[in-house]
Amino acid sequence: MRGAKSAKWVAIAAVVALGATACGGGSSDSGDDSKAAIDPNGKFSIEVGEPQNPLQPANTMESNGSIVTRALFTGLVDYDSSGKIVYMNAQSVDSTDNKTFTVKLKPGWKFHDGTPVTAESYVKAWNWAAAPANKQTNSFWFSDIQGYADVAPEKGKPKATEMSGLKVVDDSTFTITLTSPIPYFVYKLGYEVFSPLPESFYKDPKAAGEKPVGNGPYKFVSWDHKKSIEVARNDDYQGSNKAKNGGVIFKNYTNLETAYEDLKSGNVDVLRQLAPRDLPVYKADLGDRAVDQAYSAVQTIAPAFYTKQWKGIDPKVLQGLSMAIDRNTITKTVLQNTREPATGWVAKGVLGYQPSLGTDIFTYDPAKAKKLIQEGGGVPGNKISIQFNADGGHKEWVEAVCGSITKATGVACTGDSKADFQADLQARDAQEVKSMYRSGWVLDYPFNANFLRDLFGTKSSGNQSGFSNKEIDTLITQADGAKTQEESEKLYQELEKKLPEYMPSIPLWYYKVNAGYSEKVTGVKYAQDGDPILTGVQVKK
Repeated sequence: MRGAKSAKWVAIAAVVALGATACGGGSSDSGDDSKAAIDPNGKFSIEVGEPQNPLQPANTMESNGSIVTRALFTGLVDYDSSGKIVYMNAQSVDSTDNKTFTVKLKPGWKFHDGTPVTAESYVKAWNWAAAPANKQTNSFWFSDIQGYADVAPEKGKPKATEMSGLKVVDDSTFTITLTSPIPYFVYKLGYEVFSPLPESFYKDPKAAGEKPVGNGPYKFVSWDHKKSIEVARNDDYQGSNKAKNGGVIFKNYTNLETAYEDLKSGNVDVLRQLAPRDLPVYKADLGDRAVDQAYSAVQTIAPAFYTKQWKGIDPKVLQGLSMAIDRNTITKTVLQNTREPATGWVAKGVLGYQPSLGTDIFTYDPAKAKKLIQEGGGVPGNKISIQFNADGGHKEWVEAVCGSITKATGVACTGDSKADFQADLQARDAQEVKSMYRSGWVLDYPFNANFLRDLFGTKSSGNQSGFSNKEIDTLITQADGAKTQEESEKLYQELEKKLPEYMPSIPLWYYKVNAGYSEKVTGVKYAQDGDPILTGVQVKK
């Protein structure tokens, strides 16, 4: 969500993140053959990359790991295509003040090892994930909960091992008390960081990340690193999104071109996205098995503000670089009309999305681009690079963006290719980005705060650029403190309108799913997060 996923970092040029449940929004024309004989126990394969981290729910902030984690774990809630909450493992999540929430679990849910899912399964998992010693990438997602600062203080040693805001009432009931009210908090509970964990996890968390035991629609079978991950249908699953197939094989690919060739030859069944090279031909190749569908993600490029080049930079320089990018031409030519030029930081389909921020910084204007960059003191060194992962189909558009910037402004621009998404993320995590990096983001929950607070808050897990601004942090606090969800949404809209003044990143375009599937499967649909809904895929005999 994410990345992301916390919301989720998008691995490939137009895709991914959550989506193992049937609740995600949106669908494609699946080209179903209603007369086809179905094998209910048949397994199908899907293209992915190698997950960055072990498959622990709180340790996944990228799409390759998230799609697997979501298959193995089911949390308290999910959402439908309209943004309405759908209860999964939770029977109800109630609050009268947006600060204390009472969670009641549905009866009969079990982990894959046969042990019951209880209130303690959630409370203990969240406390474990919040503890700094356990080094979970998404631990900051628990920072809203009362007592988090004692468990994970900014400085010094922890004062507690458990958050005071989590209380087990009985086996099926627990309460969550926040430090301050958040009117959209229930939406956040749909992100997989809030999954439960079985008691067996704590005996050896590292081993559990290699062979996870979840409570979701699929059970873990095997993980052959950098080759494949296999999961099988969980016949004891109590959720509404039971698998209509026997399982999934997540096949590892290091480039999308190879995956597409394998799709055409029947060696992989479902793709999440295509490389730019294949966009002009895939609809003719696949016919009604081709997918062309919008989803809630946005591609941006972000400066590494911790570098000497960008530290203390005048935002006018970044405004100028934004206006030097010919989004219309690049999306029409290089990306074959499969993207839509962005006009803001919040993706389409998300509550609080606004089509215009009342600024022209997303408009291609070479003359004004030059002027802004000069007024801002120029690009240090008069050259930039854009880091990207070579396995994600980004090379062509990065070269096009660089060409546009150089032609419009004279600033030298080159791509900085990393071998795969793992290497790309590791460089970001280690703050080794030389200049800028591509930073696609897909929704973790369908509310605009996920694209604003979770990326640009100074302490947010998704903030990998080093961006920090006191006014933005204050506006985040104000939006979170709103009395109603509607008021919070509007305050976050006002915050987004302030971002052009600070330029935490440069939005490029909104994503679409451009993918396809083999003749072996039917019922293939894609969710609002861009991932195929694994549980709904059916395998033909």
